[in-house]
Amino acid sequence: MSTPAILTVDDDPNVSRAVARDLRRHYGENYRVVRASSGTEALDALRELKLRGQQVAVLLADYRMPQMNGIEFLESAMDLYPRARRVLLTAYADTDAAINAINLVDLDHYLLKPWNPPEEHLYPVVDDLLQSWLATPDAATAELRVVGHRWSAHSYKIRDFLARNLVPFRWYVADDPEGARLLAAAGLTADDVPLVVTAEGKTLVQPNEAELAGNIGLTTNPASDFYDVIVVGAGPAGLGSAVYAASEGLRTVLVERRATGGQAGQSSRIENYLGFPDGVSGAQLTERARRQALKFGAELLSAREVTALETCGSARVVHFADGSRIAAHSVVLATGVSYRMLDVPGCADLTGRGVYYGSAATEAPGCKDQDVYIVGGANSAGQAAVYFSRYASRVHMLIRGEDLRRSMSRYLIDQIDAIENITVHPFTQVCEGGGDDHLEHLTLVDTRTNEQTRVDASWLFIFIGAEPGTDWLDGVVARDEHGFVLTGPDLLSGGKRPAGWRPDRDPYHLEASVPGVFAAGDVRSDSVKRVASAVGEGAMAISLVHRYLEGQ
Repeated sequence: MSTPAILTVDDDPNVSRAVARDLRRHYGENYRVVRASSGTEALDALRELKLRGQQVAVLLADYRMPQMNGIEFLESAMDLYPRARRVLLTAYADTDAAINAINLVDLDHYLLKPWNPPEEHLYPVVDDLLQSWLATPDAATAELRVVGHRWSAHSYKIRDFLARNLVPFRWYVADDPEGARLLAAAGLTADDVPLVVTAEGKTLVQPNEAELAGNIGLTTNPASDFYDVIVVGAGPAGLGSAVYAASEGLRTVLVERRATGGQAGQSSRIENYLGFPDGVSGAQLTERARRQALKFGAELLSAREVTALETCGSARVVHFADGSRIAAHSVVLATGVSYRMLDVPGCADLTGRGVYYGSAATEAPGCKDQDVYIVGGANSAGQAAVYFSRYASRVHMLIRGEDLRRSMSRYLIDQIDAIENITVHPFTQVCEGGGDDHLEHLTLVDTRTNEQTRVDASWLFIFIGAEPGTDWLDGVVARDEHGFVLTGPDLLSGGKRPAGWRPDRDPYHLEASVPGVFAAGDVRSDSVKRVASAVGEGAMAISLVHRYLEGQ
């Protein structure tokens, strides 16, 4: 493992040089001292260190910096290196801000400037922090290597799974020299990809998601067979439920089929979520929530597909695809929705090979200087358009309506209007796609005139509709005509409770037609399709779980 880093950031060149000089003089033999002149530059340096699998022991940030002050930097740095020790450099007049930062960013210490002599004011502090960090350092980032074909759907699926679970990996194309060397070392050929090589040297040939999860440190097996609450789905609603349930002492297990965050986790930038005036990526927001749930003691099972829900007396039993099962007093359904398939000739066979559902952020660098087509006009499509505009020569948004006003937030519309290489095509749909080993062309139709246009295209990202994927609840939980779970007052018909309802009360607000089963977020019928409301419903579901358990 390479030498751990101590990072210091200060916009004053004199102070920056002085602190770096003092740190190198005392710690340079065992630590690499990295110096940055702004919070943005420092975050870029941290991202590079993270990608290289290097450790960071201590962060020292000046409080008074333009654009991003030291507290804001340290708060963002926590997402990259949560175990790094954090120090705020401050003048005497700013000590109140430093004290407040102790709670805001879990500040470990603040240092008054100037710290001369360092032997008395700097080194003893850093010595203690390094000793603390060495006792529980960042887990060494093992380098995972993936070898595959550029236009392989299975290779894309592996990369997307790793990226959405925030697992760092290195990607090699099979016919690149290093990719070929890895295949040869494993005794494989280019026909055998995707190949995953773990840091320990274990090779996984064409692994499924469950096999991959079990070999990269994700938990796939429950620690118990009975819980207070099972939360199905780790999107914003499920994460909200897990955090509140575990923090209130309930034995909680959170089950996720693919990756935490759901559709929200794929958002490149969420700018209308409370408390983040500068916006936050979906991955960053959900990773914080995941860490929070784990901190309170919730279990998180990854790559586990739930196939059935069963009532056994007072227990609620969840069945998995592999035939195993777990039970609990209560269940929260927070499975969200998935994008609807684009049902046009030629596209289904090209999924993962130029046709993608959702933002597929791993593909963005490959779109450089090419045209990108996006189907959909809601917020998720708008966020993707803004994100891909940084790479593509032009982003084409294809929408069925006249404009974006009916389906998209105003702030996103304004952003899109201001970006020169985004073009919105109203009354336009895809009617055909085609290509050999990957997408090569699309046929677009103007729905007003039926005029068709064929365009060269290698990238199509689809954000249409919302399918709840609740067929596994058929015959158990009441759903509306679109498959969304009915809850609370929606279950009452003419003042009568749903068939088979036994408690001597009406269903609670988020309770489904099976007592003790609750629905939160997008999977619930007539819910508000926003991240904030999903988190709120997740928390509310737990308060109703408590009420349900008290009545048992």
